[in-house]
Amino acid sequence: MEFFCYHRDRPGSLPLREELLEAHWSYMDRYAKELIARGPTFGEDAETLLGSVHIVDLPDPAAARAFAFDEPNYQAGAYRDVLLRRWRNVLGRTMWDFPGGRTDGDRYLVIGLGEGEAVDLEAPSGQDELIAYGPLLSDDGAAWLGTAALVRAPDADAARAVLTAGRYADIEVYAWEFGGRR
Repeated sequence: MEFFCYHRDRPGSLPLREELLEAHWSYMDRYAKELIARGPTFGEDAETLLGSVHIVDLPDPAAARAFAFDEPNYQAGAYRDVLLRRWRNVLGRTMWDFPGGRTDGDRYLVIGLGEGEAVDLEAPSGQDELIAYGPLLSDDGAAWLGTAALVRAPDADAARAVLTAGRYADIEVYAWEFGGRR
């Protein structure tokens, strides 16, 4: 089962995150084979750290909750909240398989929080810029709760356009970069 996990930073937690960087990476190293995508998100200035996204393939919702809540930054109080949902890997690949590589162009995390009838269950045409894409689902996979994508785009508005306008309660867009050890 695939899961989307987005830890949102608590304001002022950057010093704590920096202190725990090696602990965070060591924790994620334990999940290297299960990770589909990972990386930090940033504010509009592309420098202010806002959170950390991880898309991971785990046996069940209990394992996903353990992954999200045992993470060292979460345990130390660096995060203000966690969005954890089942996810379906529409593209069938990891971020490391993305043909655009790690560095060319601007990257974004797009989260559409759903309401009503499911939409965007399949990737939009022009998948060349999609790094990861899939619906957010309930724990049992039966209910559609939104869509999450990692995308290379010229700007936040172009990134937002991968989701169908007017079909979401809210669409969040954050600057994102490939994560992992440098």
